[in-house]
Amino acid sequence: QVQLVESGGGLVQAGGSLRLSCAASERTFSSYTVGWFRQAPGKEREIVAAISRSGSTYFVDSVKGRFTISRDNAKNTVYLQMNSLKLEDTAVYYCAADTHYGSPWYIELLMAEYDYWGQGTQVTVSS
Repeated sequence: QVQLVESGGGLVQAGGSLRLSCAASERTFSSYTVGWFRQAPGKEREIVAAISRSGSTYFVDSVKGRFTISRDNAKNTVYLQMNSLKLEDTAVYYCAADTHYGSPWYIELLMAEYDYWGQGTQVTVSS
């Protein structure tokens, strides 16, 4: 089992920044596509960003230009850097790993594709 440990959530004012970290238990983490998802109160969980093993990235339109995703394979860690935060970014954020190989990119946008999930970390943006 791949265990994912998240950190970095918290309370921040609008316009501020946070960096979320997702640390994995295995070196093989570097070969997985990793996604960040979020779930706001009363809403369904949605993808925010993803990064493939080659470093290709995806961002939902609402965070493009504000968020970046990166990975440090030596530390088995994926980061989500969140800048210019808005009230609408308030949600519980989850990281997830897809262990499958060779899936088309659009498949990586589906929550059901991911095999392992972190526990979630709260991000609250206030005025």
